[in-house]
Amino acid sequence: MTEAASQVVKRFPGRDGGRAEREWRALRLLSVHAPGLAPEPREADLTAAGSTVVMSRLAGIPMRGYALRDEQVKALAHAVRTLHTAVPVHTLRQVPARPGQQADLIAHLNTWAATARPKAPHGPVTRAMDRGLHWLARSSLHADTASNVPPVFGPGDGNLANYLWNGSSVQVVDFEDSGRSDRAFELAEITEHVGSWVEHPLDIPSFLRHFDLTPSESARLEDCRRLLALVWLFLLNFDNQSQNPKNPVGTVERQADRLTSQLP
Repeated sequence: MTEAASQVVKRFPGRDGGRAEREWRALRLLSVHAPGLAPEPREADLTAAGSTVVMSRLAGIPMRGYALRDEQVKALAHAVRTLHTAVPVHTLRQVPARPGQQADLIAHLNTWAATARPKAPHGPVTRAMDRGLHWLARSSLHADTASNVPPVFGPGDGNLANYLWNGSSVQVVDFEDSGRSDRAFELAEITEHVGSWVEHPLDIPSFLRHFDLTPSESARLEDCRRLLALVWLFLLNFDNQSQNPKNPVGTVERQADRLTSQLP
């Protein structure tokens, strides 16, 4: 294998919102605390004009778009558990919180509620949005509900395309939004991501059975799943209205049903 074939060069724009720094930090942390789980960091140039992160290339098949066997679901859960727990607590305290957590998402939803609801006032998507926003306004998520659960290292992206099956285990790529998080929020990122259900649905009950959650984490997971499902309903509605939608026809309506089924 040539040097070029054995590595990946990831380039970031000048104003990347800290993505390159987060990617490099994560690769270095995981290289020390969970070697083999993620690409090995080679070098980085973190400059204002445009950053570059060089890492080893992993061999594996992205898990999105496939019907996962039991052994693959188990391996996926093992990789996620390792990600969450590999970084020691005293080190994790020095890692900045990852972006896009509940306060950020609620702020986006408040904006979208006023500007991005569908024009059809009685359609299934609008009804699901209204029910979700009504639940959110009365939920405990406006408080700092993550303060009573232990912190974990979070990769920050629940897309199964970032989890690679190599035939015996799962490795992970893409840490642009990584940082300190909590287990419930990170699990919700995976279970509610469109990539976990739009093609071949992930067996969510089987996946979650591999995590020994505390009562506080279990309650928070339920709320975070509803929050992420509501966010995805808006995102998929934006996609549905675009000239070149990324998802199949009917995806936003399916998401409306998924959210409604989760609401109390």
